[in-house]
Amino acid sequence: MARISGVDIPKQKRGVIALTYIFGIGRSRAQKILAMAKVSEDKKVADWNDEETSNIREAVSTFKIEGELRSEVQLNIKRLMDIGCNRGIRHRAGLPLRGQRTKNNSRTRKGKRKTVANKKKATK
Repeated sequence: MARISGVDIPKQKRGVIALTYIFGIGRSRAQKILAMAKVSEDKKVADWNDEETSNIREAVSTFKIEGELRSEVQLNIKRLMDIGCNRGIRHRAGLPLRGQRTKNNSRTRKGKRKTVANKKKATK
């Protein structure tokens, strides 16, 4: 496995796909990185030589990725919660933020169902 910015990327995959294993790099950014490093997109990671790998490392270092990006995202979420805006309140409550209905779905955010018992009817 090749190691770029602390992440092991798989050798058997094409360069574009392998770079997406790094947090903060998607398909389009991977294509830009390979273009900056002058490496073919279709070339597999195992076929990269040392010079190409070092060029790719340099190109990757120009972007904000992995730990730095994760901490920035967390700080942004914390800022939203601190100022008490709607998105921050929804983050705090663990509910979906982008206007989705929560009556039926949104189990990913709300977690496992918590069953609430029915009230017993009074007998006459």
